[in-house]
Amino acid sequence: MTDTHCPYCSLQCGMTLQRRGPVLEVQARPAFPVNEGALCRKGWTAAGLRGHRERLTTPLVRDPATSELRAAGWDEALDLVAERVRALQDESGADAVAVFGGGGLTNEKAYLLGKLARVALGTSQVDYNGRWCMSSAATAGNRAFGIDRGLPFPLADVERADVVVLVGSNLAETMPPAARHLDRLRERGGRVIVVDPRRTPTAERADLHLQPVPGTDLPVALGLLHLLVAAGAVDDAYVAARTTGWEEVRGAVIGWWPERVERVSGVPVAELTELARLVGRAERVMVLTARGAEQHSQGTATVLAWIDVALALGMVGKDGAGYGCLTGQGNGQGGREHGQKADQLPGYRMIDDPAARAHVADVWGVDPDSLPGAGRSAYELLDALGTPGGPRALLVHGSNPAVSAPRATHVTQRLAALDLLVVADIVLSETAALADVVLPVTEWAEETGTMTNLEGRVVLRERAVAPPEGVRSDLEVYAGLAARLGCTAAFPTDPEAAFEELRRASAGGRADYAGITYDRIRAEDGVFWPCPAEDHPGTPRLFAESFATADGRARFVAVDHVGAAEQPDDDYPLHLTTGRVLGQYQSGAQTRRVRDLPDTGPFVELHPMLAARVGARDGEPVVVTTRRGELKAPARVVGTIRPDTVFVPFHWVGANRLTNDALDPSSRMPEFKVCAAQVRA
Repeated sequence: MTDTHCPYCSLQCGMTLQRRGPVLEVQARPAFPVNEGALCRKGWTAAGLRGHRERLTTPLVRDPATSELRAAGWDEALDLVAERVRALQDESGADAVAVFGGGGLTNEKAYLLGKLARVALGTSQVDYNGRWCMSSAATAGNRAFGIDRGLPFPLADVERADVVVLVGSNLAETMPPAARHLDRLRERGGRVIVVDPRRTPTAERADLHLQPVPGTDLPVALGLLHLLVAAGAVDDAYVAARTTGWEEVRGAVIGWWPERVERVSGVPVAELTELARLVGRAERVMVLTARGAEQHSQGTATVLAWIDVALALGMVGKDGAGYGCLTGQGNGQGGREHGQKADQLPGYRMIDDPAARAHVADVWGVDPDSLPGAGRSAYELLDALGTPGGPRALLVHGSNPAVSAPRATHVTQRLAALDLLVVADIVLSETAALADVVLPVTEWAEETGTMTNLEGRVVLRERAVAPPEGVRSDLEVYAGLAARLGCTAAFPTDPEAAFEELRRASAGGRADYAGITYDRIRAEDGVFWPCPAEDHPGTPRLFAESFATADGRARFVAVDHVGAAEQPDDDYPLHLTTGRVLGQYQSGAQTRRVRDLPDTGPFVELHPMLAARVGARDGEPVVVTTRRGELKAPARVVGTIRPDTVFVPFHWVGANRLTNDALDPSSRMPEFKVCAAQVRA
C-alpha cells in the first residue's frame, strides 16, 4: 500500500494505491488536506493505463527504407539520437536542437530537462506547454506582486471568504474535489459569482452568473472598478500603505461606465451593478482567475485588471481573501519554477540575471558564460521548427503539441519538417506517431518525484509498482543522452538525489526549496515554498506583511481593452471558445485510453437560436470553420451558451486546428479562448 497523488490536475489530490495481484487499485486517502479523500472520476480510474495494450515498452526507431517505426534496443535508440544531434549541431550550431517539456513532469524531471538543454546540449531553445497554461497569470503576478505562485494561500481559505469571484473557471468539472469549498462557503452564507460565457456546472452553483462575450473579461473588470470608485468602496488606507500606481489606474477606469461595458461585453448594467454591490460591501473578497480569462492575446492585461480590483478593495494579503490563479496542469506551478521555461533558471531565477547565472552555474559546475541566453517561447519555438535559422531537431518530454498547440495543423507541418523528432512518452500519442525515435518512459505510479500543486505545496508522489520491462525513467533518458554527448556534469537518476541538487540550485531564488526534503514532505503532507531552511516552517500564506517587490508594495498596473486579435465578420460571424469536459484531461493521450472514462469524442455546443438559424439539430453533425481549419462533430444544442458563441472541447484532434496563434505580447500566451468562426449543418 502506497500513499501518493493523482497524476492529473493541479490539486494533486492525495490517494492510496493498493496492489491486488496484477491490478493496481485506487483508494481514498482522507488525511490529505487538499481533497480529504475525495477524487473525481479521472482520479478514481487513474490506474487504468497499467497493463494497457497500447503501453509502450520498447524504443521505436523510424526505418528509413519503409518510413515505419520499428522496435529497437535502448543503446541503438540513444546512440542514434546522440549521433544525429551532434551532426546537426556541428552543421548549424547549438540552437539547431530544441527541447519541449511539459507541465506534468515532476520537479526533478523539469529541473534536469532544463539542465540537459543548457549544459549537455548548450541550446537556448527550450520551453514547455505550461506557457499555454499559466504564463499570463504568472506574468501578471510577477509584475503586481513580485512573485508568481498560483494561490498565495491554501485552497481551503476559499470557504472562509464572504464573496468569491471566479473568472473563466469551470471548477466543478476541471477539479471537482475543489468545488466543495464553494458549497461550504454558500452553506455559511457566502456568495459565489461566476464570469463565464457558458452556464457551466460551476455557474449553476453561483449566486450571480455574468455571461460576457468571449474575450471581454477585461472590460468587465474595468467597469467593476469604475463602480467601486464611484461607490467609495476603495480601501484608501490599504492603497496608501501597501501599493503604488493607484492614481493612474483610477484615471484609466473613469471611461468604463456600465453602459459602455454592456455594449462591449454584453453583460447587462444591472448585473455589473449587482457584482459591484456584492464585492463592495463584503469584508472578505477573493478573486480567482483561470484559463478562460487568461488564454487571450490580452491575457496578462486581463489578470492585471482583476488584480487591480482585489488591491483596490484591500483584499490581497488579508486573511480569507485576495487574488489567486487556479493552476491547470499537475505540475503547472513547479514546472515553470525550475528551468524548463525559455527565460528562467531553477528557483524562478531569470536567465538574463548575472547573479542568477553565477549561482546556478556553480551548482552545475560550469562556467556561467557557457549558459545560453533566453530562447523562443513555446509557440514561437514550434513555429520556427525546420525553418531557415530555426531548430532542426526537437526532443519532446511530457507533451503532445500535435493536439494541444494552437493552429495545430501548422504545428504538425513544422514537426514534419524536422530532421529529427524524438518523443519520450508512455503511449504512442499523436506527436509520438510523427517521431523518428520514440522512447518509452515510466508513468506516475512507477516513479518517485515531487510535484508543486496550485497552492505552492510541494508534495511527493511515491513509486507504487515497478515499470514494465524495457521502460526507463525520464531521468535515465537524460543521463544516457548527456553521457553520449560527452557531458561531464552530473545527471542523477535517483529522484531524491536530483531533488537534493534542485534544493541547492533554488536556494535564495523566488521559488526557494532549500528547506524542503523528502522526509519533511512525508511528515507534513507537503511543504509550502518559499522554504529557505530546514527549520523554516514553509509559507502557506504570502503577502500578509509585504510583497516580493523592492519596496515591499504591490503594483497597480493600468490597462485598457483592445479586444481579441480576431473579431467576427460577415464570413465568420461567431465567437469560438474551447475548454475541458469532466471525463477527459488535456490532449487526452492518457484519458482517452482509460476504458472506464467516457470518451464521447468532440462535439460542438451551440444555442437553440443559432441551431435554428443554421438548420442544426441536436446530435447531428455540424461543421465549425475558422480561418485555420474546420471540424466536423455532433451538435449539442443547449440553452446554457451565448447565441453568438460556439464551444468545442480540446481533448480530441481537431479543436486546436481551429484556434488562433495570436500571442499575448508579454506572456507569449496564445489566444486559445476566442477566435472568429462560422458553423453550418
